[in-house]
Amino acid sequence: MIGWRVGWLVGPEQIATDLALVHIYNGLTPGGIGMAGAVAALRAPDDDLRSCVEEWQRRRDVMMDQLDGLPAVRPDGGWSLVMDTRQLGVEPGDLSLRLIEAKVAATAMTGWGGDVAEHHIRFVFSNEPVPRLLNLRDRVERALRAR
Repeated sequence: MIGWRVGWLVGPEQIATDLALVHIYNGLTPGGIGMAGAVAALRAPDDDLRSCVEEWQRRRDVMMDQLDGLPAVRPDGGWSLVMDTRQLGVEPGDLSLRLIEAKVAATAMTGWGGDVAEHHIRFVFSNEPVPRLLNLRDRVERALRAR
């Protein structure tokens, strides 16, 4: 029996606390983090912000080099990029699980944006050091072979 509603989540009374935590992390926290990031960026000296953007671009470029020849989409900003896994003959969720085995976190975009997103996995590069990104190609190829 449905007993509790927290934000957009509904469930039995026994899991109300868990629902509240899910709601906080999925509904409230990302917006709060985004706002805090915007405030920090606006208050940061121009050189700090420029250095940060340059580093993210460097990480993006390394990832694009590592994924050269694969159906990766080059982002023009942000902290992540997507790759169309169906062009490689594998479902996003399956490749995501295989990549975990290869020590790479890539989120299947299933349910994140209609028909187009259903084909993709997302790699987040914002917090990955360049030396770690330099072995991405080997890990992706290992995951693609693991059928």
